[in-house]
Amino acid sequence: MIYLRLFLSFLKIGAVAFGGGYGMISLIRDDCLAQGWLTEDQLLDYIAVAESTPGPIAVNMATFVGSSQAGLGGAILATLGVVLPAFLIILLIVLILGRVLQLAGVKATFASIRPAIVGMLLATACIMFVSIIFGIKTIHSTFSFDWKSLIIFAMVAAIYYGIAAWRKRTFPPILLVIIAGLLGWILFDVL
Repeated sequence: MIYLRLFLSFLKIGAVAFGGGYGMISLIRDDCLAQGWLTEDQLLDYIAVAESTPGPIAVNMATFVGSSQAGLGGAILATLGVVLPAFLIILLIVLILGRVLQLAGVKATFASIRPAIVGMLLATACIMFVSIIFGIKTIHSTFSFDWKSLIIFAMVAAIYYGIAAWRKRTFPPILLVIIAGLLGWILFDVL
């Protein structure tokens, strides 16, 4: 039964999410918390690992959640569920709808979806920031400020924007993940 729930849950997420993997994070969060598959802290850990491993974040998240709930079979079915809608849509577009994408109405529809995607990404970022820095996970949570996480956030942001201003190009994200990991290790384990 868990296999079917995992597959259908991630199939639904893959079918209704626009904006790529980051646009799916809020849907994955809502569904996993509602199903009781993960806690808020586990979800944040999975997002961190999914961002630092190769591949799309939504596929990585589906694989991790599926694996945590039902082992290898759960990982395969959750991954298949999240990937299948995009695969079928692309296949359909390539086979039939290539010219339809050139229509003004279709272009306008996709252009109108972009602000919603940006809003979902910002909302997810704000929820994660408040949850990590201030410890507020629900409306009834008590405030618990995490100064170590704030230091890591500030240092990574300063490094990113400082290097970008100095070198006139962006800093590689994988190096930011490594720096954040080292800072986390120093602040949380060593100190």
